[in-house]
Amino acid sequence: MRFTDARAAGHALAVALEGYGGRADALVLAIARGGVGVGAGVSKRLGLPLDLVLLRRLLAPRGPAEPLCVVSVGGTRFLDAELAAAAEATADPALGHFLADALREFDARVLACRGPRPAAEIKGRTVILVDNGVRTGSTMLAAMRALGSMSPARIIAAAPVAAPAACEVIRRAAADFVCLARPEPFGHVGLWYESFRRAGDGEIRATLEESEAGPLKP
Repeated sequence: MRFTDARAAGHALAVALEGYGGRADALVLAIARGGVGVGAGVSKRLGLPLDLVLLRRLLAPRGPAEPLCVVSVGGTRFLDAELAAAAEATADPALGHFLADALREFDARVLACRGPRPAAEIKGRTVILVDNGVRTGSTMLAAMRALGSMSPARIIAAAPVAAPAACEVIRRAAADFVCLARPEPFGHVGLWYESFRRAGDGEIRATLEESEAGPLKP
């Protein structure tokens, strides 16, 4: 299965998620950058609010599969515990300066993408966490780790395409994982889209504004 583009993939994914359509307690969180177009398609078809998860990998003490990250979940910043401890420590000035600069840059990017809108209410809600694809699962797991700290009622992970091994990893971590295709061999996410691109910050902000203003363009 190959998808025309991110919005088309989102519309297809929404069919598998239709049980959540129109629910007052549900919202869609799209992992930026790649998941924004897919999340917009899901949001439109299900009639649910759309917001963002932005993530930056900062340290990888246990290797690239387990990065320590700063994450913005609907406008609320989350730091992995080890990263928060490192940011507060003063034993390594170089590391401290790096983390301080990285967090400032990250906050600026969150503002560029979300604008001045208030943080989304997550506690007690059913959250559909959307990306354009899952290769190793590390990004989705980092996003779920941050999201779980905010006490949602349920986390429903969703992606149009995922590597089979990653499916098992995500399924164990989420209340449910909705995926349309599990090709083997997988390669990389872009192989499964005819048109594959990641939105810039301005386009991401425009997508959020469009979702709040009315029906999204197909």
